[in-house]
Amino acid sequence: MYQELIECDQLPFDFLEIAPENWMNTGPRLQHQLRALRERVPFTTHGLSLSIGSFAPLDHAFLKRLKTFLDEYNIDLYSEHLSYCSDDGHLYDLMPIPFTTDAVSHVSQRIRTVSDILERPLVLENVSFYAMPSHDMTELEFINAVLTEADCGLLLDVNNVYVNSINHGYDAREFIAGLPAERVRYMHIAGHYQQQPDLIIDTHGADVIDPVWKLLDNSYQHVGCHPTLLERDFNIPSLNTLSNELATIRKTQALQHAVLS
Repeated sequence: MYQELIECDQLPFDFLEIAPENWMNTGPRLQHQLRALRERVPFTTHGLSLSIGSFAPLDHAFLKRLKTFLDEYNIDLYSEHLSYCSDDGHLYDLMPIPFTTDAVSHVSQRIRTVSDILERPLVLENVSFYAMPSHDMTELEFINAVLTEADCGLLLDVNNVYVNSINHGYDAREFIAGLPAERVRYMHIAGHYQQQPDLIIDTHGADVIDPVWKLLDNSYQHVGCHPTLLERDFNIPSLNTLSNELATIRKTQALQHAVLS
């Protein structure tokens, strides 16, 4: 979409999110394109391969390259998934961390280490998952424990809450009400694929459905109107079509601001 974006007189969004792994080792042409966009709009970054919950050692060489990239493009916010995706090799999926006291201590220490290396706070996203991991606490209790012990921020993915609420049978609104509003740094919303009535796959490949829009509105009521990213990873429509969904985010935020005022 680069050409369409760079030729657009007035961009329909306030910021872009990039996966740093997709850009850190690119050639001069793509680096030039990235700089041209960065000059027009702020960036946030959302990582894919940190594997914060893994028992494999943190990749310090990767983290140093990442810090150089963030510094070069003047990007303050780096977020990742509260999950793991590696062991002896890369798993190419985001696996849920066991919801246990030991896992809270393990992942919190790693979060603090990453923040120290990057000289930036690490923001963690609640993830969707399909098989319940080992646990001695609930998903909500685990997320809250990590946020407190690691003293980190939350990227609240509203679609992931909705997906998990269907797949694992809980109330999405109650879940969001149980999150610490003061920890939320920004938010995600996306589409998904309904495979069965009780099985949703988090694909980021479809339009956002009405129940997720309603859950976003409910989330704003609890945590406030934080910057909200529309995720679309494939089946990408035109910028005009995406702009309609972006307009829905703006309308939802405006209505919430009106209520608060």
